[in-house]
Amino acid sequence: MNSPKIDLLFPLHGHAIPLDHGYVLYAALARALESSGDCWLHNREDVGVHLIRGHYQGKGRLALNAGSRLTVRLPATLVHKFLALAGQQLTLGTDSLRVGIPQPHALQATPTLYAHLVTTRNGNDENRFDTEIAHQLAELAIRGGPQRGPRRSFTIKDRKVVAHTLLVSELTAEESIRLQEHGLGGRRKLGCGVFVPWQTR
Repeated sequence: MNSPKIDLLFPLHGHAIPLDHGYVLYAALARALESSGDCWLHNREDVGVHLIRGHYQGKGRLALNAGSRLTVRLPATLVHKFLALAGQQLTLGTDSLRVGIPQPHALQATPTLYAHLVTTRNGNDENRFDTEIAHQLAELAIRGGPQRGPRRSFTIKDRKVVAHTLLVSELTAEESIRLQEHGLGGRRKLGCGVFVPWQTR
């Protein structure tokens, strides 16, 4: 039986980070958690990293506040591997973050879920994106209604990747948890396809 997934929330102490921080955050986590020759985080397909929330301060910068958290979605059996982050300093480009003591949160079933970034193959073609999302929802036996939002982009090294926001509504409790556990699209460790309750995003 697969371990249920939870969100592990770490308080953050710092000032500001890049608004487009998915890749640099993942790189910082890999440096902090992996050792030479053991790329276990890279190889895990069941771990997602939420984008950090804060206040946009312009010029591509996100100001952190008291509610800013590093949140990792992971099987409960992996919590021990991430506890090593507590007390560490993460470097995101030229910015530093101090990581606090984490708290586990169970996933909450809500009828409407939102993801800020969802990527698919050929996702710059909106019709192909819609078709692929419908296919992935069907594979998960989820009958909720997807609603594609604005096109967005983010950076992986020097490459721009196209994504869309996505809202999925009319979910049963079981479908809601399933969608949060599995996500949609790719690049989960870069903050993509990670769904949260719409009313609390």
